[in-house]
Amino acid sequence: MAAGAAIFGLVFVVVLISSKEQSPAARLALKDRKIEIVDRMRTALASASESAKSAVMATTDQDSQSFANEARAATATLQQGRAQLTGLLDTSGSPREKDLLAEFSKSFVNLERVDRDLLALAVQNTNLKAYALAFGPASEALRAADEALAHLVAGYSESHSPDDKKIILRADDARISALQIQTLLPPHIAEESDQKMDKLEAQMTREDRAVRQDLADLATIRGLADDKDLAKAVASYEQFTEIRSQILKLSRENTNVRSLAISLNEHRRAMLLCQDALTGLEQEINEAFIRDERSRAPVSTR
Repeated sequence: MAAGAAIFGLVFVVVLISSKEQSPAARLALKDRKIEIVDRMRTALASASESAKSAVMATTDQDSQSFANEARAATATLQQGRAQLTGLLDTSGSPREKDLLAEFSKSFVNLERVDRDLLALAVQNTNLKAYALAFGPASEALRAADEALAHLVAGYSESHSPDDKKIILRADDARISALQIQTLLPPHIAEESDQKMDKLEAQMTREDRAVRQDLADLATIRGLADDKDLAKAVASYEQFTEIRSQILKLSRENTNVRSLAISLNEHRRAMLLCQDALTGLEQEINEAFIRDERSRAPVSTR
């Protein structure tokens, strides 16, 4: 029904345009039709912008994809309105109306490009996935390693032998370095700059070497080579390291950070340019109608 109404409306306008001498009612209907299309385009522009923002802010892939689809549908409606308005202005538009529509079209092409980049990033949610790993599986693996080392040193806390002191020192150093790595993960995930990420990773690498050296030193102490707590600590830390690699990979893709930056900067600027062009176009349609009606008014002979 909607499609049929649109076709009927277009045919009606074409008939009006093709009339050699339009009645005042027909001219008014034509002007109103132009304004209607511009208003529909403005609504579609606002809808596309809000859906794109929602796609960026959504916390699940499913929601991001749903909002991205809504944004693309609204953009398609906007494109349809532009095509309809182009047809009308080609036959009944003032030169200024045509210029403003061309200005909008130029801005719209840029908006479409920005939207493609923005929505492609928004649906990936790599930073959110990195956070989920950091505060979930990675945290659990490191907690298991820390508890194993804490249990390992518990039996040596009252001893004063050189080996026992070494066990406590190496285990505590390993725990501290491992926890330091954990504290560096959230800043890495939130970071936008690759250079700053490099520095964070370099610090993680230094701490990782320290953990591994401490664990290796513990294994050389008599009686600890086959210790269950040490074995659990080593295995849990290896699990943490594997998950950390996944986190850093996702963090480097940085899709949430990048899409948010695009939304707040490029997308906002492109959308405002389209909005301004439509506002100017609507104003010109109204003013062109008034000018035309004035030019048709009979001249007084008094």
